[in-house]
Amino acid sequence: MGRVRLSVAERREELLCAAVEQIEQRGVAAVRLSDVAASLGVSSALVLYHFSTKEKLVAAAFSYAADGDLAHLRKLLGRRTTALRRLRSAVRWYAPTGQAKGWRLWIEGWAVALREPALRDVARDLDQQWKAALTGVIAEGAAAGEFPCEDPAAAAWRLTAFLDGLAVQMTSYAGSLSRAAMLEWTDEALARELGVDRAALSAGAR
Repeated sequence: MGRVRLSVAERREELLCAAVEQIEQRGVAAVRLSDVAASLGVSSALVLYHFSTKEKLVAAAFSYAADGDLAHLRKLLGRRTTALRRLRSAVRWYAPTGQAKGWRLWIEGWAVALREPALRDVARDLDQQWKAALTGVIAEGAAAGEFPCEDPAAAAWRLTAFLDGLAVQMTSYAGSLSRAAMLEWTDEALARELGVDRAALSAGAR
């Protein structure tokens, strides 16, 4: 049976999904356009037609994977409840204990971004979107009097830096810290940045 003919958008998405899987399995340095093509049973020429270079494919795959998580983050932060509850839910999801993005893919992307300007621009833009989304809800909660955070942007930067660093450690040295401990640390970091007691954070998130 022949392959179903896909639209340009559908084919591009198929290739991006395959690229994400190959990068997670092999790493950016080892993955080849032919690996992506072979995983779908198509020619390397087809991959080149859509992306022209491996660098462009990797940047697009990284952006594709992150966009899905950004959409979920915005969904969590857009719920009709207190800013405190939304932030706790989002931060726990973002932490390496939850289902937020394939951390291995992100870490691979950060490493390659040191040498590839195209991916560096993509990674910087996505990072800024994460921080902006968190900053907005922190500012909203502070304005409503839920917590006394004086600098929402700085709080968002410090919080994501902590979680990113924790994710790198847990991805590199899996099992070195229990899930319960990571969640406890995550709650402590959020409480510290918002200027509330740890107990108040738990009570307000129920």
